[in-house]
Amino acid sequence: MGKMMDSKVVAYIHETAVVSPRAHVAKGVEIGPYAVIEENVTLAENVKVGAHAVIGANVSIGEGTRIEPHAVINSWTSIGKDSHIFQFASVGAEPQDLKFKGEKSYTIIGDRTTIREYASIHRATGEGEETRIGSDSLLMACTHVAHNCVVGNRVIMSNAAMIAGHAVIEDRAVLGGMCGIHQFVKIGRNVMIGGMSKIVQDCVPYTIVDGHPARVVGLNSVGIARAGIAVEARRNIKRAYKILFRSGLSLAQAIAVIEQEVETSEEVEHFLRFLRNVDRGICRERRENE
Repeated sequence: MGKMMDSKVVAYIHETAVVSPRAHVAKGVEIGPYAVIEENVTLAENVKVGAHAVIGANVSIGEGTRIEPHAVINSWTSIGKDSHIFQFASVGAEPQDLKFKGEKSYTIIGDRTTIREYASIHRATGEGEETRIGSDSLLMACTHVAHNCVVGNRVIMSNAAMIAGHAVIEDRAVLGGMCGIHQFVKIGRNVMIGGMSKIVQDCVPYTIVDGHPARVVGLNSVGIARAGIAVEARRNIKRAYKILFRSGLSLAQAIAVIEQEVETSEEVEHFLRFLRNVDRGICRERRENE
């Protein structure tokens, strides 16, 4: 048996669930057996919370999102609409960072993002700072996103892929299973990273990166085409790629030549903007003897 929030049948709450009187529960919400909903939680319309799930204080969950049994959504987390958090996932826990001293920081997740079993996402270090994951992304089982990371839209993290603190993963990147991303590394738009790769330098947009140590093995032509990039822009990306990796120029020289010789487009401008903001050096192309 369960209980209704009022006579208008706003929400269904199982009689064994523990819901703070200071939680805000919208119509159509379902809360399963032994779930715990702490104070100042906002559950939008049609949210479903499974058995034994725990929603910490000051959490906001958007319309239509599903939290499966035994998942834990920790304090100061915001999740958008129509997302899906699977069983035993941990979202918004305190960071594994010795600098963290209990300050208020946040985890923000967009719309229609799926987080699978045993995935862990940690909130940020630093007062008011954020760990952020975009919309339409898929984090497969046992993946990890550390403190202060920024993960874009339509990103796929395959099983057991791990991202260390302060890393940036741009839109439509694909991280292969069991790959490791070093702290502060940037992974560019439409990058594909091979399974079990060790990434310690920035990965330039539109490339395929693989290995231990990681090297660029080519242009991600399939990913670029699937992203809907126009044919002419794809040709220009290919020209920029060859100048950067096969001309023997330094990074600064390559940027200058691309600016002068490659027809501009939004994609080329993004390529150049990424190169201008490299902090850790870039993954270079694999040589034949490697």
